Amino acid sequence: MEKVESKKQQTIEALKKTEELYVIISACTKMPYVVCDVETFDDEIFVYFSQEQAKVEGKKLLEEKIPVQIAKIEEKQKLGFFSSLYTMGINCILVDGHLETESRIQLEELVKRPQLDKIPEGQVWIENPQLYLTSLYFMQELRKQPKPQLTEELKELQEEILVNYGRGRFIAAIHNENGIPLIKKEGQDAFQPLFTDVLEFQKFNVNGKFRPMIVDANKVVQILVPDARGVVINPNSINLQLPITREKEKNHEKSVEQIAAEAIGKGEA
Repeated sequence: MEKVESKKQQTIEALKKTEELYVIISACTKMPYVVCDVETFDDEIFVYFSQEQAKVEGKKLLEEKIPVQIAKIEEKQKLGFFSSLYTMGINCILVDGHLETESRIQLEELVKRPQLDKIPEGQVWIENPQLYLTSLYFMQELRKQPKPQLTEELKELQEEILVNYGRGRFIAAIHNENGIPLIKKEGQDAFQPLFTDVLEFQKFNVNGKFRPMIVDANKVVQILVPDARGVVINPNSINLQLPITREKEKNHEKSVEQIAAEAIGKGEA
């Protein structure tokens, strides 16, 4: 046991000191590829010190028809990257997986979670980690299929997504001049962007032209513009489309199968 703990501490120190790391990224979500460990039930991502080893493991996943890429995390990006895992619901980092140097690090052992009770007065912390995590699993599984179909597993994930969405509080974008934006691809319906956390909002607001507005899930329908078919959650990453309308203010009035069927094939990664 002491040997294991010593190895873990060495890995943590190495993670803090290294100038670069390599992360396996899902091509389906543009976010870290996440798995649920069958023994520990950790929701974990794959991180490597060596680019070559990361490529080896990435190739194995590609051979299993799991579309992934390798991303480089530089020293100045590390803290922000690891801290962002909290907003995604990820709790574990598998370092050098399937190698002799393999080590499983709990996220809280590496970086501290923001203390929500110490947020300055007047500020609000928005995050939806359970919704984000379930959406990652859903999109990873759905979009890897050549012809997307709903399996029983995907239906269960979709049910979880709807429950977590209904409990959520989100960030909407308001343009400084043009009001609420819409996202539309040629020949497709328009969707209104909605963000699970400030990091996702910042990805959308790179030019600083939007201001955030906090909205509870049960109030989202009140800010839907007439041309919106629904909302798209985190359009710069998971890109999850949920069809909701003013006529049906609660998206759970539709069956899970209806909503999922409408979402399939939309919002390509």
